[in-house]
Amino acid sequence: MENKDIEQQLNQQNIIQFIWTKRKIITIVTFIAAVASLVISFFITPLYLSTAVVFPAATSTVSFSEQRNAKASSMDFGEEEQAEQLVQILQSSKIRDKIVQRFDLMKHYDIKETDQYKYHRLGEAYASHITFTRTRFGSIQIDVLDKDPKLAATIANKIVDLIDTVKNEMVKERTIPAFEINKRKKDLILQDMKFILSKLDSLSSLGVVTSEGRATLFQAYNEAKGKDDKKFFKKQIDVNIKHGAEFDGLAMLRDEKMVKLAEFETAFEQAESDAYTDFNHKFVVENAVIADKKEKPKKAIIVLISTIATFIFMVFALLIQARLKELRKEA
Repeated sequence: MENKDIEQQLNQQNIIQFIWTKRKIITIVTFIAAVASLVISFFITPLYLSTAVVFPAATSTVSFSEQRNAKASSMDFGEEEQAEQLVQILQSSKIRDKIVQRFDLMKHYDIKETDQYKYHRLGEAYASHITFTRTRFGSIQIDVLDKDPKLAATIANKIVDLIDTVKNEMVKERTIPAFEINKRKKDLILQDMKFILSKLDSLSSLGVVTSEGRATLFQAYNEAKGKDDKKFFKKQIDVNIKHGAEFDGLAMLRDEKMVKLAEFETAFEQAESDAYTDFNHKFVVENAVIADKKEKPKKAIIVLISTIATFIFMVFALLIQARLKELRKEA
């Protein structure tokens, strides 16, 4: 073990001694690399960062039910599930395509229409300039990098606005057909009600009355003193005997339809609200502002990384060169 440690120390000393003997060329090349990276950093287009922060809403609907769920309150912030859903929406092509078209990003990112891989390059440029991150607080951070600080802020705020637009479009793809189904059901109930009421009106015009009214007809017939009165009540009694059962059945069916219609009204109003109301699906914590200081490039970091990388490369290159010379001599 001690022999290995001694050998390792000797190797380290040999490397340090080797670097010292080659210090001039290593220093010159490293210095040149540092100066070159500094010069190059001045030619890199500076990018400005604008950030918007939003919280997802807990619900995307207004409840018409009397038994209102506390978690369905429009005032509640969304939890992890809603945050993940919102990130997926922000990363979707629905928002990306709207932003690309709205700000003509194909041209802005200098991508030629004739480029065979223009959509691939556009996707890479979009992903490198616009990112969405879920924070540890459950909010969504929207970061936009751009060479134009004003445009970066405008894009970030536009994305915030598109959250409601895109999510409402997605919701309506399901809620409008559901509402149309509910509407057809309601129309059928109303159509049935119209037919029943029309039939009841026709029977009423013939003199058909309710079961309670029929009992009074028999009493009126028995108490009638004139011949004409008896004849009138007899005619009414005959009509009610003939059509009374039909009248009672229609009246019962009418009442059932009215109860069903009253119960269905809540579901219909809920479906109509979900289908044709534009909801707010987020809470805006922070709107993006125009940055007054560039985010990239960091000249000091570029120079530092380039200098260290060049130093390490030169050391290894010189070590390899020295080893090759030794192998040639031995050969």
